[in-house]
Amino acid sequence: MTLNLASLLTESAERSPEAPAIRLGDNELGYGQLDDLSARLATLLREKGFESGDRVGVMLPNVPEFPVAYYGVLRAGGVVVPMNVLLKRREIAFYLEDSGAELLLAWHGFAEEAREGAAEAGAELIEVEPAAFAATLAGLEPTRGMAETAEDDTAVILYTSGTTGKPKGAELTHVNLHRNAEISSRTTCEVGPDSVVLGALPLFHSFGQSVGMNASLLVGACLTLVPKFDPGETLETMQRDGVTHFYGVPTMFGALLHHPNRESFDTSSLRNCVTGGASMPVEVLHGFEDAFGAVVLEGYGLSETSPVASSNHPDMERKAGSIGTPIEGVEMKVVDEDDNEVAQGEVGEIVIRGHNIMKGYWQRPDATEEAMRGGWFHSGDMARTDEEGYFYIVDRKKDLIIRGGYNVYPREVEEVLFEHPKIREAAVVGVPHDEWGEEIGAAVVLHDGEELPPQEVSAYVKERIAAYKYPRVVWFLDDLPKGPTGKILKREIEPPAAV
Repeated sequence: MTLNLASLLTESAERSPEAPAIRLGDNELGYGQLDDLSARLATLLREKGFESGDRVGVMLPNVPEFPVAYYGVLRAGGVVVPMNVLLKRREIAFYLEDSGAELLLAWHGFAEEAREGAAEAGAELIEVEPAAFAATLAGLEPTRGMAETAEDDTAVILYTSGTTGKPKGAELTHVNLHRNAEISSRTTCEVGPDSVVLGALPLFHSFGQSVGMNASLLVGACLTLVPKFDPGETLETMQRDGVTHFYGVPTMFGALLHHPNRESFDTSSLRNCVTGGASMPVEVLHGFEDAFGAVVLEGYGLSETSPVASSNHPDMERKAGSIGTPIEGVEMKVVDEDDNEVAQGEVGEIVIRGHNIMKGYWQRPDATEEAMRGGWFHSGDMARTDEEGYFYIVDRKKDLIIRGGYNVYPREVEEVLFEHPKIREAAVVGVPHDEWGEEIGAAVVLHDGEELPPQEVSAYVKERIAAYKYPRVVWFLDDLPKGPTGKILKREIEPPAAV
C-alpha cells in the first residue's frame, strides 16, 4: 500500500487551512501556510537534483522551520535524518557519512560546527536563517502533490547509540510513524483540533517528533513551540497560549512543579500530560497532578519503536511508577536470557513486536538480526509485570545513562577520553543527581607521572561531543576494577562521596 507520512499535514491543511498549526511566541503558521512552505521546500530539493529515497540531514531546534523541512523532505519522497543541534563536527560528519546524506539543513546559530561537519562528509550545507530562508522559499513555486511512497519505505532514520560504540540508524517507515502518531493522539494523548500542545521536547528526538509534532498535526491541533526548555518561559507560554497538553521528561515536570513563581501563572487550561524518557519519581507525579490539576500518564518507548510502545491510559487504572500496558496493536513480554517468558513478578528483558517496530538498523544487518531475535525487538531494558499486566522498569541491561531525558552511551564518551594523551584508562558511569536523574561521571586512570585537573578532562570532552554528554564529575584512580578476563567491572566503580 502507498502512504506518505507528510499526508498527515496535507490532510489537516485541506480540512482547516486557516487553523493555527505552529506557534512560536507571537508568530503563527496556519495549516495552509505550513503545507505551502513544505511544498516549496520540496521544490528546492528537486532543483538541487534531489531524488526519491535520498537522505537529508535536518539539524534544527524547535522552530517553525523544523516541520517545514521535515514534511518538505517527506513529500519529495526523501528520508529525514534528524540531528541534535548540539552535535559537534565529528558527530555531524559521522551522521552524514553513515546515512549517505548529501545535504544538511542546519540552523544558523549552530552553523560553524555544521559547516565543518558537512565539509568533512562532502555534503552541501543549507544554512537556515529565518529571514533568508523565507525569502528563498518565497521565490519558488510549491510542488503540488507528493511523491508516492510505500507504507514500508523508510521515512526517517533516527540515530541511537549502543554500548558497542558508533550510533546506529533506526529505519522508521511511513506506516511506523503514522500509526504511532494516530494511536497516540487518539488513545494516550486524547488530543483534538481544539487542543494546544506544548512543544518543549526536541523535535529531532523521537518523543517530541512523534507524540508532539506528528500526533498534533495529524488531528489539526496547534503546536506551540519552546526552542529551549526554561521552566519560567514554559509557564508563561502555558498561560499565554492556553496550553491543554504537555509532554515532557520527568526533569521538566520537576522543574515546573518547583518553580518559585509557579502559582502566579494561570495554567488552568492544562488537562493532559505524558511523561517518558526516564522513570518518573512518584512524588513528582503526584505533586504535579495536585499542583496543576492535570492528569499525568507515564509511558515507555525507544527510537526503534517509533517511539511509543506502552503507556498508562486515560480510560484505565493509572499506576504510579509503572510504564503501563502496551498500546493498541503492540505486544510486550518479559523474557529470560534464552528468550523464554518469565513468570509474573520476575525480572527479565522487555521484548516488543507490532506495527511500531523499525524496519531495521540502517546498513547493519547483523545488529538488526541480533535485536530482532525470534521476531521480537529486544529492548535491553529489564522489567517485571504485575498481576494485571502492567510493566515496571527495574534496571538497564545496557550501560545506558539517561541525563535529563537524553540518552548518553558510555562507550562514546570513553572513546573521546581515550584520545587524551595523558589518559591511560577511563570508565564512564551514571552518578545519581537530584535534578538530572543521572549525571555523567568518569573514573580516570592517568599514565605514570602525569597530572591532569578534573576540569580539563571535562573541557577536553566537551569540545569534541555534544554538551549533554561530557562528564561533569571526574575522579582519578590508580587502577580500574577488573574481572578475570580483564573486563572493567563498572558495578564496582563508586564515585567520590562529595559530588
